[in-house]
Order: sequence, then C-alpha cells, then structure tokens
Amino acid sequence: MNPHGTLPDPDEHVRFAAHLDELRQVADVDEVDLVRRVLTDPDPTMAQSAVLRHLDRRAAGLCLDPAYEAWVGAMAQAVSGRPFLTRRLREWSLLRAVTLNLPWHPDDLLTSSNWLQLKAAAAANTEARQVLAEAGRTKRIRNTARAGLDRRTGH
Repeated sequence: MNPHGTLPDPDEHVRFAAHLDELRQVADVDEVDLVRRVLTDPDPTMAQSAVLRHLDRRAAGLCLDPAYEAWVGAMAQAVSGRPFLTRRLREWSLLRAVTLNLPWHPDDLLTSSNWLQLKAAAAANTEARQVLAEAGRTKRIRNTARAGLDRRTGH
C-alpha cells in the first residue's frame, strides 16, 4: 500500500526492477546521467529507493578504492537536492574514514543515522567501537560495538 491507502501501480514495480537492472549494468561514464534520469521517475519515493540501493552497492564496492573520492563527488552532484541521498553519501564517506583510519570526528559519528552507527559498530575501528559502545543511539548499536571490543580483547 502507498501512503494514500491504495495499492501501488503495478507499473511502479516494473519500473523499479528496470531501474535496478539498468543501474547494475551502467558503465561508469554513464552513471551520473542514469542516476539523474532515474530520479525523474513519476514516483519519487520509488526512484529514490532504487538510487539508494545503487549508491549503497557502489559505495560498498568502492569504499577501499582510491576512485571512491571522484565517484562520491560525481554522485553528490547527481543527487543534489535530495537530502536523504546526500546524507547517505556523506555517511558512506564517514564510514570510509572510520574503516581506513582516516581523520574523523566522534560527534559526526554520534549524530549520524542508526544505519551508519550500526555499520561503524561492526567495523574494525577500535575508537569508533568505543565511542558507540558508550554513546551509540540504540541498545543494539551499543551492544554490537561492545561485542566487537570484547572479541578484540578476548573477553
């Protein structure tokens, strides 16, 4: 059901699957244009969801790659004006910094979404785990971070 209490248009499901398929296969040189085109879909929620899945997949694959910086800059321009997608890119960059032991600020981690806090709590960065074990937003985040610290210390 959609927010209006009616069943979604079946075409939305077809378009969503088609968008995901196109995004999975897009050449790097065409990626920005395709993301922009998907975001013009008549169903903005569905379009954003398809692009979010794409961003998550690509960011996870590029996180350790030096090409990440250029990619995230291009994607930030492509999703400009879409606060949720822009925030997700920022959070991927913070997760990358935590993962690669690049400079990051604990306050940025503590004000991030539950999604990022949980990912960072499971990452191998001891400082991030300590911050989240103490002040993570949810019990699950704090417990995940503590469990990672305990495994590291052998408790």
